Amino acid sequence: MEGFDEVIEEFLVESYESLDQLDRDLLALEDTPGDRDRLSSIFRTIHTIKGTSGFLAFPKLERVAHVGESLLVPLRDGDFDLTHNMADSLLQMVDAIRDILGSIESNGKEGDNEYKALVDRLEVLRKGDADQASASGTLNETTEPSEDTPQPLEAAKNETKSSADTSETPATSNPPIATKPPAAAKPPAPASSPATNDAANTSEQAERSSSVADSTVRINVELLDKLMNLVGELVLSRNQIVQFSETSDDMTMIAASQRLNLITSELQEGVMKTRMQPIRNAWNKLPRVVRDLSASCGKQVVVRMEGADTELDKTILEALKDPLTHIVRNSVDHGIESAEEREKCGKPSEGTLSLRAFHEGGQVNIEICDDGAGINPTRVREKAIEKQLITAEQADRMSERELTNLILLPGFSTAAAVTNVSGRGVGMDVVKTNIERIGGTVDIQSVLGEGTTLKIKIPLTLAIVPALIVKSGDDRFAIPQVNLLELLRLDGDRATDQIEYIHDTPVYRLRGNLLPLIYLDEQIGLHPARSRDEQPSPINIVVLKAEEQHFGLVVDGITDTQEIVVKPLGHHMKAISTYAGATIMGDGMIALILDVVGLARKSSVLSETAEQAPKLSDNEQTNGLGVKQSLLIFDPGDETRAAVQLSAVARLEEFDSADVEKSGNSDVVQYRDNILPLVYLSGQPQWMPGEENVRLNTIVFSQGDHSVGIVVGKILDIVHERLDFDGNKPAARSIIQNRVTEIVDLADFVSTYHPEFLSCPSMA
Repeated sequence: MEGFDEVIEEFLVESYESLDQLDRDLLALEDTPGDRDRLSSIFRTIHTIKGTSGFLAFPKLERVAHVGESLLVPLRDGDFDLTHNMADSLLQMVDAIRDILGSIESNGKEGDNEYKALVDRLEVLRKGDADQASASGTLNETTEPSEDTPQPLEAAKNETKSSADTSETPATSNPPIATKPPAAAKPPAPASSPATNDAANTSEQAERSSSVADSTVRINVELLDKLMNLVGELVLSRNQIVQFSETSDDMTMIAASQRLNLITSELQEGVMKTRMQPIRNAWNKLPRVVRDLSASCGKQVVVRMEGADTELDKTILEALKDPLTHIVRNSVDHGIESAEEREKCGKPSEGTLSLRAFHEGGQVNIEICDDGAGINPTRVREKAIEKQLITAEQADRMSERELTNLILLPGFSTAAAVTNVSGRGVGMDVVKTNIERIGGTVDIQSVLGEGTTLKIKIPLTLAIVPALIVKSGDDRFAIPQVNLLELLRLDGDRATDQIEYIHDTPVYRLRGNLLPLIYLDEQIGLHPARSRDEQPSPINIVVLKAEEQHFGLVVDGITDTQEIVVKPLGHHMKAISTYAGATIMGDGMIALILDVVGLARKSSVLSETAEQAPKLSDNEQTNGLGVKQSLLIFDPGDETRAAVQLSAVARLEEFDSADVEKSGNSDVVQYRDNILPLVYLSGQPQWMPGEENVRLNTIVFSQGDHSVGIVVGKILDIVHERLDFDGNKPAARSIIQNRVTEIVDLADFVSTYHPEFLSCPSMA
C-alpha cells in the first residue's frame, strides 16, 4: 500500500470492518426480523459507505449502496418484514461492495462489472414484489453469469460464521444463487469466457481485499496510554540499571545494560509513534468554521494549509483543537476585513487565512496568519489602561510587540459590541492558558494594515522528554531541554567582577547583551535573597528561553542530561507555578521538573501580563510632590551622575561605534529598519575618530512617532527615589543614593539642543 492515498486507505479499512459486521448483523436479523435497533445499525452503516463513496467519486459503489439503503428504509420503518429473498439480496449487496472495494484497492478503479442484476433485484424487492424479484434472479443467473449473481443463503451463513470464528475477511467469490434446485442450475461458462475471467479477478480481489484491513488495527487510546505508562516505567528501570552498571566491573552486566538501553530506546520510540497523529486531524474542521463564520460576517475568506502531515502526540493534538478554533474565529471576526474595506485598501476582496505547521528544535511550530487589518497597538494600549490591566507608566515602557500581546490578558477585548462571536473578553486568554498547560508558548506579531501572525510552540510529546539535571543544595531538578540554550561557568574573580546590578537585579553581559540572572535556591525558598556582595563561586549559569525572553538560572551544580518520564504533580502542588511535574531518577529518588515559564514569571523576568507587571500603589504614583519615582541612573560620560525618569525611556540599546554613520552634520545609526539620530549628553562623542569596537550605551527617547538616541557613558542602576520638585517640574539636582545627581529632562534636552528632531521623519 506504499504511496496509496491516505484518505482512500482509511475508507477501505473502515468499510471492510463495516462489511464484516454487516454479514453478522444480516444473519442475526433473519432470526429476529423485527429487531429495529439492528436494522437501524445496518442502515447507518450502508448510508455511511454510500455517502463517503459519493464524496470520493466512486459512482458504482455509491449506486449499489444506494439501492440497498433504499430497501432498508421500509424495513427499518416496519413497512414489511425481512424475507429470505431480501436477506439473500442484501448479502449479495455486501459481497458486491466488497468486490468493488477490492478493485479500488488493487488499481484505484471500481472494475467493469455494473451489477445490473443485483440493482434490479433490490429495486424490485423495495417495491414489495418478491415473486418478480425471484424470477428476475432466475433470468439473470441464466443470461448473465457474473460476479454480482448472489450465492445461496446457507453458504453465506457458513462462510460468514467461519469468517467470524477465524477473524478473517470472507471470500468474495460468488457462486450462482440456488433459486431452483441445484440440478437445474446452469453449468459455469468455459474457461476462456469473460465470466470466468471475472470470477478469477474477483478471487484475486478477495485475497487483496484483506490486505489493507489486515495491515492496520484499531486500538483504544486508553490502552495506548497504559502502554506508554509501562514504557515510562521501563525507561526508569533502564536508567537505574545503566547508572548501576557504570560503577560495576562486571563486563556481562555492562553489556546487558547496554543492550537493555538500546532495546528500551527503540521500544520507547515505537510506542511514541503509535500515539503520533498528523495535525490535519485538528485542522480538518477549521475550513467549515471559517466558511460559516465568514458567511455570517459578510466576508470572503479562503483557508490555506501547509505542513498538515506534521505529527504530534495525540494528547497534545486533542488539547490544541479548542485553542485553534478560538484563534481562527478571532482572525475571521477581528482580523480580516469585509470585501468592500479590502478593496478600498487595495487588497483582493478575498481574505486569506494560512495555517502552517513544522518541526523545529524538538518542538512543533504552528503559525496562523491572516492578511487582514492587523492589530492597532495604540488602541490596545488605550483599552488595557481603560480596563486597568496595566498602568500608563507601564504602557509607556512597552514595545509595540509587548502591547500587541496584551490581547492575551484575561478580560481583554477591543470589540465594539458583544456578539455570539466576540466581545465578551473570553477567548485569547483561554488560548494562552490551554497552550501553556501542555508546555507551549504563544506569541503574536502584527503589522497594522498588513495582517497578524500568531505563533504557537509546543512539545512533540508530554510523556518522555530529554532534560538537563541540575542541583540546588542536596536536591536535584530537571529542566526540559526545549528551553535550554547554553551553559556558562564563572570561576574565581569572574564570579564577582562580571555580575552587575540593575534595579537590584543581577545581570551578566553575554556577548554584549544583558542577561538577567535568577538564583534557583532563592526561588524555591532554600536560600534567602543575596546581597550584592554575597556571590557564590564558582557560578553555574543555565541560559534558558521563556516566551522569547532569555535569562540565566544560577544553580549549584550541573549533573548530566537524560530522558525523563514526566509524572503529574499531586493536587497539593498544582498551584505552584515553579514546577511542571516530577520524575523518578535512576537511584529511585524523586526530582521535580522546573516550569521555565512559571519560574521566569515568578522572578519577574517576564512582565508582559497584568499579574506579572508591578503596579504602583497610591503613594508611589509618578506625579506629585515628593513621591517616589522610577529613575534610570547613569554616567553621562564625564564621571558625574545623572538621572532620568524611567517612564521617559523607550528602551536601552548598545551600538558599536563602527555602525555610526554621518547624515549631514548629525551622527545616525540604522535601527529597526529606520534611521535613528544620535545626540551626546556630554556634548561630543567619547571615542577617537577611526576607533572601532567602542560600545555606545544609548537611551532611546520617543515622542509621538519620532525617536532619538541619547548616548551616555555608562548605565549604572535603576532606583525608586523621591524627587524634589520646583513647581510642576523636578528640581535640577537631587541627592540620590547619597550622591548629588543631575536630573535630566529628556524632552527639554532634545528640543533645546536639537530642535530639528521635532520635524524629522517618522521613526518606528
